[in-house]
Amino acid sequence: MRPPDRLAGSSDVDSMTTLVPIAAAIGVFGMVYGAAAQPIFGTWLTLISSVVIFSGTVQFTMVGLVAASAGPLAVVWAVFVVNVRNFALGGAVRPHLTGTRARRVLTAWFLIDETVGLALSAPANADRILLRSGVAAYLAWVVGTAAGVAGGAALGLESLAGSVFPVLFIGLAALMIRGRGALIRACAGAAITFLLLVLWSDAGGLAPVLGGIVAAVTGEGRD
Repeated sequence: MRPPDRLAGSSDVDSMTTLVPIAAAIGVFGMVYGAAAQPIFGTWLTLISSVVIFSGTVQFTMVGLVAASAGPLAVVWAVFVVNVRNFALGGAVRPHLTGTRARRVLTAWFLIDETVGLALSAPANADRILLRSGVAAYLAWVVGTAAGVAGGAALGLESLAGSVFPVLFIGLAALMIRGRGALIRACAGAAITFLLLVLWSDAGGLAPVLGGIVAAVTGEGRD
């Protein structure tokens, strides 16, 4: 029998009040992608890319490289490097999945940062949370892309997405806090990321990765 606190935490993470804001934020990024990719890929290729790829990081990487006139090999290599992180995401969530092989193959399609973060915050129900949040995120991404293609190039959309991005991941971090140790590590990771960006501005997207690694390693076993 699971402890009451884990049951409550799982219910909170799996609730519509959690899934809807995250799906809405992902939908905004889908709109930005649709608006940015449509002039480069065209309407149908932009829509198809969101249906068959479902990775904002990969898709934005492709848009940036193609816009910079990068060659096919450069694009393929960049996409491969970006997707390497999926091995880490899969390794993190796999011990908590109890479904059949067929179900795991299905849920693997929804393996993104947001869905894994939600699943790890309530590992007792990781299968259900990964699938439900994955479906919500996927639909939001595809619908957002369609909206962006249709008219998402409206003035100010990019700046709106820039403000939604940090809020989304702050919310995911908050969901995973289950004690003082986790809170300390979350604050340490934020502080390290901030210092890296101030002292090493070229770090860019590498700063939160380094901050998270340092905070996780130094805080291991202290909960």
